[in-house]
Amino acid sequence: MLLIPSIDLKDGQCVCTEERDAAAVADRWVKTGARRLHIADLDGAESGVANAEAIREIVARHPDLELQVAGALRDEDGVESWLSAGADYVVLGPRAFGTPHFVRDLCIEFAGHVIVGLDARDGKIATDGWSKLANHDVIDVAQRFERDGVAAVVLTDLDSDEKHNGVNAAAAAALAREIAIPVIAAGGIASLDDIRNLCAARDDGVMGAVLGRALYEGRLDLGEAQQLVASLSE
Repeated sequence: MLLIPSIDLKDGQCVCTEERDAAAVADRWVKTGARRLHIADLDGAESGVANAEAIREIVARHPDLELQVAGALRDEDGVESWLSAGADYVVLGPRAFGTPHFVRDLCIEFAGHVIVGLDARDGKIATDGWSKLANHDVIDVAQRFERDGVAAVVLTDLDSDEKHNGVNAAAAAALAREIAIPVIAAGGIASLDDIRNLCAARDDGVMGAVLGRALYEGRLDLGEAQQLVASLSE
């Protein structure tokens, strides 16, 4: 189980903690055993340069650390810019699907580096940005993107994320059983029990978890979570 701390970037600075230096925050998570980070670009095209510089600094300090970057990616140039900055993966969100065959074309151009992020409620696609796919079954949509060639799916359960009532491990496992590519769970992960439940779904194909607010609020300790993952892998 890959535990993936999230760092939110705006104007080149981390906004998820009092420490604004993104590289310093990355240092903290790497020292605690993180092997991949989830970078959320909150500016998109407005301030991509500043955030790209922050990513380059993280890469310079930790060349073996994997980075997956999510943000308002609208075209091939945007994807290429993040990969050129040092990201290993780009996570495509709702705004990336307005052009026919966009995902498939990106998967051809950047094979192995494209991930899709899906937001869901009760098994259905559930964000305003997904107007053309709203109320479509998550599994059907994920299978479509699997055929396009994406490397993985990040599944965010919005109810869990908004209500802070624990991860919906069952939903992640159900999706993972229906596709061959890995599923990364997100939303509501706030306790060691959540980590334990996700580890139980590893054989189904759940390979990782994005950890956000709970880390920065002190409700979840990354070191303890890493130790639990290690113990359950023995």
